[in-house]
Amino acid sequence: MKSLLRKIFSRENLYAALLCLILIALTIAAADTAPTWIYQGF
Repeated sequence: MKSLLRKIFSRENLYAALLCLILIALTIAAADTAPTWIYQGF
């Protein structure tokens, strides 16, 4: 059981999960603000 947990929570997997969470947070933060350049022509 410990070897299975060690494989799941390896250093590479933790880095990948952290990177994924950062990208999701950036996507949510960027989607909050509407880009003004789209509406400049209207």
